[in-house]
Amino acid sequence: MPEMMTYAEIESFFTGLVAEAQSRGITCAITSGMACVHFGVSTTTKDCDVLCAAESADRFLDLIAATRVRDIAPTYRGNLSPPLDARWLRGGWTAHLVWKAPPDEVCLDIFGVAPRGSAPWGERLRGFYVDPHVVAEMKRTNREKDWPFATALGGQMLEAQEIRGWLHIHELEVLRRFAPSVSIPPPLAEIRPILRLAPFADTLRMKRLLGAERAFWSELDELRIRIHQRHLRPYTSAVRRAHAGRSAALPESHAIRLACAGEHLPPNPLRAYGIERMLAEVKETVAVTVGPDVVEWLPVATENFHGIEP
Repeated sequence: MPEMMTYAEIESFFTGLVAEAQSRGITCAITSGMACVHFGVSTTTKDCDVLCAAESADRFLDLIAATRVRDIAPTYRGNLSPPLDARWLRGGWTAHLVWKAPPDEVCLDIFGVAPRGSAPWGERLRGFYVDPHVVAEMKRTNREKDWPFATALGGQMLEAQEIRGWLHIHELEVLRRFAPSVSIPPPLAEIRPILRLAPFADTLRMKRLLGAERAFWSELDELRIRIHQRHLRPYTSAVRRAHAGRSAALPESHAIRLACAGEHLPPNPLRAYGIERMLAEVKETVAVTVGPDVVEWLPVATENFHGIEP
């Protein structure tokens, strides 16, 4: 049995994949956990997340299909994954691929749109990675483990005088540490109202408002997932029936998924549901779970759906 791949080997594999893609004119970059390792706020991660411009989806798929890990070809990961196709990437879907190279599974998730992104991510590349601002926005999830990474990235940004770091710090002591030395521009306080309360003196109030912010982003992430899952159930069943219990090479599986997605998977479910409706529902939930008085201090998130096409 071969030895398990080290993190250094996995990182080298994915940076090599992205380097080759970029050399072919494919706009793509590593984000999330592996980017956190690269920026020094995490020590390791198992999988790789990549942002890829939707218009490059077909070319990126061709490159991935020709790329081997220990002589193993990639496949889609289970029946759940949408196809790696521009129509679904533009609507916020994520494609999931895997190289099953024993004793490892080398996993790759591909986004066309940065979840919670507020601006074009393709303009914020640092070599093979997107910049910390994009990564920190993506880390506003419903998973507790992601929030310390967002704060650490925000702190790094403020240390480098990147003022958007104020948008990503979710721990009171870190906010207080930077308050005397880095000014908060009014436009950022409009986006994140609790920044108006600098220097963050009222401990109990600030902790409650920070908790409300996290509840807001967590509920928004959970709602996004529920909207997608509602449509994934019939799609997944159709993919399972089409495969009829047999494995298929990536090109064949991709063709199956395109057919099933065309019938069962709406390209843009978030826009169909309504962005304003999503935000209103989440605020109502936070008003009930935390208190109606916190709603005026919740972030303005209307811009955090950048790239989700109408």
